Amino acid sequence: MEYVFAFLVGGFFCLTGQLFMDIGKWSPAHIMGGFVVGGALMDGFHLYDKLIDLAGMGAILPISSFGHFLVHGAMTEAERYGFLGIGMGIFEVTSAGVSTAILFGFLASIIFKPKG
Repeated sequence: MEYVFAFLVGGFFCLTGQLFMDIGKWSPAHIMGGFVVGGALMDGFHLYDKLIDLAGMGAILPISSFGHFLVHGAMTEAERYGFLGIGMGIFEVTSAGVSTAILFGFLASIIFKPKG
């Protein structure tokens, strides 16, 4: 049943983004930013963890989970270290993903010749 919920939740994210593109004429960058902010807001209200429990990778894989992890890390470290923990916690969970994206972008720039 977890696969069905993962498919439905992930599909709902895709459907929402596609509707914003088709009806709202939003650019992909605006949609991506909206999903990140939406994930951050959902985690701020403690809803995203429940969505992850329900859908698993269907909720972790979309870009909205990036906002969730930013806020989740900041809130966790803020409880431990106070105000200064916010800055430490923001990048604690997401640093591996950002570092990997930079590494693979660098490797792609070495391997492939840019056009233009």
